[in-house]
Amino acid sequence: MNNNSTTRICVRGIWDDTIPGIKYDAKGVSNYAKMFDSLCEKNPKGEEGKQIWNVLISRIKEDSKRNKYDCLIGVSGGTDSSYLLHIAKHVYGLRPLAVNLDNGWSSDIAVQNIKKVTKVLDIDLETYVIDYEEIKDLLRVYMKAGLPWIDNPTDLAIQAVLFKVANKENIKYIFAGNDFRSEGKQPTEWTYSDQKQLKYLHKKFGEVSLKSYPIMPIHQYLWFGFIKGIRIYYPFNHLPYDKQSAQKLIIEKYNWAYYGEHHHENLFTKWAIGYWMLEKFGIDKRKITYSAQVLNNVLPREEALQIVSKKPFSTDQAEKDTAYVLKKLDFTDAQFQEIWHNKNQSFLDYPSYYTTIKKYAKPLSWILNRFFKIKPKIFTEMEAREIS
Repeated sequence: MNNNSTTRICVRGIWDDTIPGIKYDAKGVSNYAKMFDSLCEKNPKGEEGKQIWNVLISRIKEDSKRNKYDCLIGVSGGTDSSYLLHIAKHVYGLRPLAVNLDNGWSSDIAVQNIKKVTKVLDIDLETYVIDYEEIKDLLRVYMKAGLPWIDNPTDLAIQAVLFKVANKENIKYIFAGNDFRSEGKQPTEWTYSDQKQLKYLHKKFGEVSLKSYPIMPIHQYLWFGFIKGIRIYYPFNHLPYDKQSAQKLIIEKYNWAYYGEHHHENLFTKWAIGYWMLEKFGIDKRKITYSAQVLNNVLPREEALQIVSKKPFSTDQAEKDTAYVLKKLDFTDAQFQEIWHNKNQSFLDYPSYYTTIKKYAKPLSWILNRFFKIKPKIFTEMEAREIS
């Protein structure tokens, strides 16, 4: 899993041969580095980025002047979403509604961070709580299915909740704190799932009926997006954003507290990335994240290589966190060992919408770009990796 002398590494970032579909040109530059360049070109910063964003802000205020809220922001208690609340209210004078998904795994630090920031900024907070027995069953389902990214039920629920709440509150603008310049674009093979796949897996492996879990079929996404005009926007694609400076500001202004690595505000997500994916699948998502930061000139390449040469967990911490996860998911050690030693699976081994997306990638990409000025990163990845 660690880099070694036989593993080729991109000369610009730290993407290496463990990354699916990686290719290098004659100079040793990977297609992932070129994908990053393409995303930067499509999402300009500087004066052009500010102009794009200021035009959007003016439109948001005009469209929403009769509404209670201008926009909706999904919050986790992490750096990105906390800072996004700050700039939305404090810098741009918007009236955001903060929405949090409670899946029973958020750290106490993250929960307190959300409360601190929304209270000081006087922002309304709506928390959607999933019955824990349901989310527990779904997380167990993805582990039984042998997939690398077992926190997909949470990701899919967050997206569904954001759209459902936006529709209920008559909000057309959803802001997300994702930032490809500091996070990168994870390979589809590592993280893909969708509602069709979730329903299939739940029927195959699940034991609990889903009543509070927010299932949202694709036709509902299309209705919300194409008919109701609800869309997700990524402010950090265009605005100046430095995570370290952002953390310093929210600590000073809101008494915000740091929780550790990226996504460590959620205890299951932390374990899924740092232990399950790394130890069972040999997947180190840090290579994607730190490669982006290297290309964004916020992390020296040699330092990034040094970081990923070491595991994100100590042995003691891994044992403690694994024991905690198994207890909270009601897995015996024997059950977990059976799952752990079962054959690893790919999302391609189960039904999903991916084959349709792949088949119609070019017309879908053109339509979204032509009429909505958006292009999901999956289409940029397909182009860079020549997936067809």
